[in-house]
Amino acid sequence: MRELWPWLTLILRRPIRLTVGGLLILATLLSGMGLLALSGWFITATALTGILLAAGVQASLNLYVPGGGIRFFAVARTVARYAERVYNHDTVLRLLTDIRVALFQRLSLSTRSRRSALQGPQWLSRLTNDVDALDTLYLRLIAPAALAALVTSMLIIVAWAFYSQSLAIGLLITLLPGFLVATAVVYLRTYHLVYRQTDARERLRTDVIEHVEGFAELTAAGRTGKHAALCLRQADQITRNDSRADTRTGWNLGLAQVMVNLAVVLALWIGLQLFQQNAISGPVVVLLPVALLGLLEVYSMLPDAFARLGGTLASAARLNRDCSTAPGTESDAGQPPLDSHNALELERVTIRFGDHSPVISRFDLKVCTGEWIGIIGSSGAGKSSLAEVMAGLEKPASGSARCLSAAYLTQQTVLFEDTLKANLLIGNPDASDAQLWQALELVAMADRFTHEPSQLNTWLGSMGSKLSGGEARRIALARVLLNEAPLVILDEPFTGVDAPTRERIAVGMKRWLAGRTVVALGHAPEALPSSDRTIRLS
Repeated sequence: MRELWPWLTLILRRPIRLTVGGLLILATLLSGMGLLALSGWFITATALTGILLAAGVQASLNLYVPGGGIRFFAVARTVARYAERVYNHDTVLRLLTDIRVALFQRLSLSTRSRRSALQGPQWLSRLTNDVDALDTLYLRLIAPAALAALVTSMLIIVAWAFYSQSLAIGLLITLLPGFLVATAVVYLRTYHLVYRQTDARERLRTDVIEHVEGFAELTAAGRTGKHAALCLRQADQITRNDSRADTRTGWNLGLAQVMVNLAVVLALWIGLQLFQQNAISGPVVVLLPVALLGLLEVYSMLPDAFARLGGTLASAARLNRDCSTAPGTESDAGQPPLDSHNALELERVTIRFGDHSPVISRFDLKVCTGEWIGIIGSSGAGKSSLAEVMAGLEKPASGSARCLSAAYLTQQTVLFEDTLKANLLIGNPDASDAQLWQALELVAMADRFTHEPSQLNTWLGSMGSKLSGGEARRIALARVLLNEAPLVILDEPFTGVDAPTRERIAVGMKRWLAGRTVVALGHAPEALPSSDRTIRLS
């Protein structure tokens, strides 16, 4: 269960909402049980009164108080159920937000090599199925189980106080096993099966997406039928395992209901004995058995939830593993501090991927505050890998990298499906509209959006699809320039930009970034702004 602890801690940060939601569920359950119990008492009392009157015995019954109670419980159950559904679904959405935000925060702290180890379908599974498995912990698992235990305890206490100790002990003997069968036993019987199902579904999802995306290649290789058959075999195995898990869950559900019904029979049997001893009245005999029938509503929710718990644990374990920082990386603790005159220091930095030969070996570099340097090299020389280390996104295989906080323009242009303004504000959320226009003017994009009807609120489309490659690159550059970090790292800043525009932007950048440290990387000196010195990677 330790896999769930980070996410349970996150969920428990909203104790007031969880408590209110639990109380609404409890009010719904108690209203339903009260309605059943009072209705059973009222029907029995009415029948006995009618029999006595028919036999010529004087008898009376107050119809208004129990009738009013029945109406109260009926209305209360309806209102509580509606309020509980609205409030708890809102709570679940808030918890889902918390989980997603925490997940993305953990992703931002993990290394890029760890994130890139997973394929797209696997990340899709993490961000959808695994998160969805976590956001139902409260509503489907924690709250129903806790309330079932609470209501069961309350009924046993009522039996002890108003009926007999033997009845209370009998209810404990029957209801406790029923509760365990509906929770712990079904979890133990389905854990390994459901845990494996989660990984199996991910593999199937990955294979199906690969089948669709690589259909042309599979057809050319004559492997379409074999790959489709593989997917079908996986789907068949998942279906058969689901059937086995559902069968086990159904048996546990049926056994739990049998135990509840045994408690009902026991309460009725002992109640009749108490009636014969004139310890309780006839209508009170049916009061507790009918109330116990209300337990079936909450007990029927438990087996399915606990049958899914194994899958939830698998999802939590995968998220914990794949979204954590890479183990074994060198810690920054114990390293000498950054020299006050320098903005960046690399000492004997070696960069390698897996067991391959180093991309860069024992690289040393010191960049003074306010200095502009250019780093050039051919494709594959390790420029982007070096930029990742400089920006702190990757740890070197050996050596140390220390720098001031950095703004980083990656080699790949990334724009979000949002407005121009929203994309620019990522660089500096406090920037004014005037500053945004200045940054756009700097990258020669102001005229492009001045004539747009929405101007700064122009929608850029998916990945900036409404822009050309060079325009998208300049928007990404403007976003980085808006960032006020003292160190600016630019990887291929002028990709897709023609020579005259490049010269204009380079001149403007000198004024805009005056006093700040700039490291620019590219294939040739002409692809970079003018620098104080240039380093060539071989």
